[in-house]
Amino acid sequence: MSDPSLASAVPAHLLCVVAARPNLMKMAPILAALARQAPAVRVTLLHTGQHYDTAMNGQLFADLDLRPPDICLDVGSGNHAQQTAEIMRRFDAVLDAHPPLAPDGVLVVGDVNSTLACALVAAKRGIPVIHVEAGLRSGDRRMPEEINRVLTDQLSSLLLTSEEGARANLLREGIAPERIHFTGNVMIDSLRRQLPRAVPPAAALRAHGHACPAAYGLMTLHRPSNVDAPAQLEALLGALGQLSQQLPLLFPIHPRTLAGLRLAGLEPLLARHAIVRLPPLGYLEMLGLMQDARLVLTDSGGVQEESTALGVPCLTLRDNTERPVTVSDGTNTLAGTDPATILALARGILETGGKQGRIPPLWDGHAATRIAAVIAPWLAARRGTP
Repeated sequence: MSDPSLASAVPAHLLCVVAARPNLMKMAPILAALARQAPAVRVTLLHTGQHYDTAMNGQLFADLDLRPPDICLDVGSGNHAQQTAEIMRRFDAVLDAHPPLAPDGVLVVGDVNSTLACALVAAKRGIPVIHVEAGLRSGDRRMPEEINRVLTDQLSSLLLTSEEGARANLLREGIAPERIHFTGNVMIDSLRRQLPRAVPPAAALRAHGHACPAAYGLMTLHRPSNVDAPAQLEALLGALGQLSQQLPLLFPIHPRTLAGLRLAGLEPLLARHAIVRLPPLGYLEMLGLMQDARLVLTDSGGVQEESTALGVPCLTLRDNTERPVTVSDGTNTLAGTDPATILALARGILETGGKQGRIPPLWDGHAATRIAAVIAPWLAARRGTP
């Protein structure tokens, strides 16, 4: 029979999963907070490789002061089914090949394919899943991320939420209230910590061969619904091109968007307007550009949150959002995808200054500390359970 006192002296082992750019922004402060719980918690960091640009990964890890991963699955690209299945296969094999890993919990963040894939593997092995950013819902099941969010929450034993409305979503879906903890938005921890290091816009643009306009807007597009359909992409770029005649637009182009532009033959459209084409940028470059922008136009969930935290007006080029607090409390407005509506809303912001908004509750830079304060005793209690 094992000695309970000996078991309690062994650190709890938490395996943390990252996969794509937004995951890194959330995980960096969590790992720093968990390190302050040492020796009570031992952490293994696993990168699935869903974000597979090696150079960009390295830049992001450096920008965020995030230590290199202990394990890399190197999954790479693929459609949703292929990628999810391959992550599951490789993650399961890693757990088989390294028995000492034997985590007491698997922590996943966000809503990417890796989040669901690793949660599925862990749950089927009887390993408790902890989901950071639980309970966010767009109500649109056509979004692959919405499926990932709903299923991951159903598999999770501990659900840590970033906005108050998430709790109601989870309770409605049958999640027991004692499993839900409102800890705040950990992505804002990274933003607040790294903002003093943000690259000035003039320096960021100069590094890519461009002069910095006196005033500008910042745009990002990457959702399949916006960039995979040539007619939709052309309509959006046409509206944004018209807007750029009034306010120059900076456009860091996501690899998926670039592929869509080339496939549809739309690259010349950018050249005809005051749209400054940029490669994918590092976190500190994006922070600098966003902080000084007159307006942000995006289909990214993370950018909706960052613009609200920075007090910059944002138009979301989607019909719904899984981050409604950025609309109710923040600077975000759902613009949809109709070109005339987008133009009217954007011009209104330029005339009036846009929504002022306020910082949502617990977007204070201390979410990771609250997350660690929930996780450490929860893991210890589980280890002490006969």
